[in-house]
Amino acid sequence: MARKYFGTDGVRGLVGQSPITPEFVMRLGYAAGLALVRREHLPHGEHPAVLIGKDTRISGYMLEAALEAGFAAAGVDVMLAGPIPTPAVAYLTRALRLQAGVVISASHNPFFDNGIKFFSADGAKLPDSVETEIEEWVDRPMGCVESARLGKARRVQDAAGRYIEFCKSTFPNELDLRGMRIVVDCAHGAAYSIAPSVFHELGAEVLAVGVEPNGLNINDGVGATLPEHLRGAVLANKADIGIALDGDGDRLIMVDADGQTYDGDKLLYVIAAARKAAGRLNGVVGTLMSNLGLEHAVGRLGVPFERARVGDRYVLELLQERGWKLGGENSGHIICLDRHTTGDGIVSALQVLSALKRQRQTLAQACADLVFYPQRLINVELRLGFDWRTDAAIENARGRAVAELGDSGRVLLRPSGTEPLLRVMVEGRDGALVDRLAHMIADTVTRQIS
Repeated sequence: MARKYFGTDGVRGLVGQSPITPEFVMRLGYAAGLALVRREHLPHGEHPAVLIGKDTRISGYMLEAALEAGFAAAGVDVMLAGPIPTPAVAYLTRALRLQAGVVISASHNPFFDNGIKFFSADGAKLPDSVETEIEEWVDRPMGCVESARLGKARRVQDAAGRYIEFCKSTFPNELDLRGMRIVVDCAHGAAYSIAPSVFHELGAEVLAVGVEPNGLNINDGVGATLPEHLRGAVLANKADIGIALDGDGDRLIMVDADGQTYDGDKLLYVIAAARKAAGRLNGVVGTLMSNLGLEHAVGRLGVPFERARVGDRYVLELLQERGWKLGGENSGHIICLDRHTTGDGIVSALQVLSALKRQRQTLAQACADLVFYPQRLINVELRLGFDWRTDAAIENARGRAVAELGDSGRVLLRPSGTEPLLRVMVEGRDGALVDRLAHMIADTVTRQIS
């Protein structure tokens, strides 16, 4: 059944427009309380409880209050963690033995967007079936339990400190970061008070940027989606390495001392190669967007590689299905299931740094065997109601591109799960051909829409 409100990463949209309105979010909290938490068999008289965390968007205050009201009306207690990264909510939900976790964030989007995503009691993102059940409850009239059964709310003491210690625990005890100068870009987002402390307490000299949130500047010219800011800071400060997170702290991009940028595919390979050398790798999951060069390099390690649908939730599902521990997306979502239940920018950075420390390599040296195919990604804005899948001209353009590439490339058209965009990706050995074909398809989509 098609989902009405949930995309690939929860419910997301422009604040003040459906579905990101106080009234809808209150109903969403109430629906989640019924569909998610009432499944639990708790001792008589004990209230189920959920954790709510958020990033630094100004709208987070409003949406937090609406969610709290909805959960309370369903008889669910709420624990408020304040601004913390998305993976921190996953960790604390599990550590505090709660029934669910909720994150108020639109990740890498600008401040005027926001969203809601959920974690189950074991710290994993909800399967599609549960989100569909929540949607069914949302569209029903909202009620309220009797006064004696209403939920309560309280603040979690030292949520940031607990998470900092957890992140540090994922780094090998016998290693440290002494002697390293690291620039950490927190995108004025949820990790602003956490990420610098993690790397500092492991011994690094930390130069923190993007750590002055004002509610309006999250992801604004900084963070994982705009690594040029990090690159400039690394070169200006003669740092050894740079780490950029996105607004909710689950995405990672790195920059080396020479200013070279390393995306999720490259960082995934660094971790994979180190784990293969240690005899701790049985397979790697990428996505439909992962570069062919990554697939070939992992194959040369003698390790199977499989592709999931785009979205870290689908990477996680395939990892669990295969019984593997490592996967990720080129956007910077990396999942290390032996360290955390979900993608985590800080934890992933620590896995890369520990690999470099053990191998005594730079990022460039660790990626020496990785040769990427040229890849061109163009985003085309979609008009509401336009069905690009059944458009004959678009299908014809795609078919022509596939024919020209032959066996030496790929064409992928997919809608964004969080924005009204069609992503046109072409990949192949010949960069000029790839660029021409990507523009040909994108121009066709634009013409058909207009």
